[in-house]
Amino acid sequence: MDIAQIRIKELRQDKDLLQKDVAKECNITPRKVSFIENGTTEPNLEDLRRLCKLFNVSADYILGLPKDLDYPER
Repeated sequence: MDIAQIRIKELRQDKDLLQKDVAKECNITPRKVSFIENGTTEPNLEDLRRLCKLFNVSADYILGLPKDLDYPER
């Protein structure tokens, strides 16, 4: 199971939300939420952005990236 699938499901459950609740908030179908959680599909960038906002977490967290990544300064 992919870390993103696990984290999205755990975040949803931690907030006591149903898949249909996440779907409504993220403007996607409940079926797509189910597919994301069971690994049938991956969230596209817009879905990921909406999930991050809904759960108030970074994409790095959902994707399981290390906390100590360096980012270029601009």
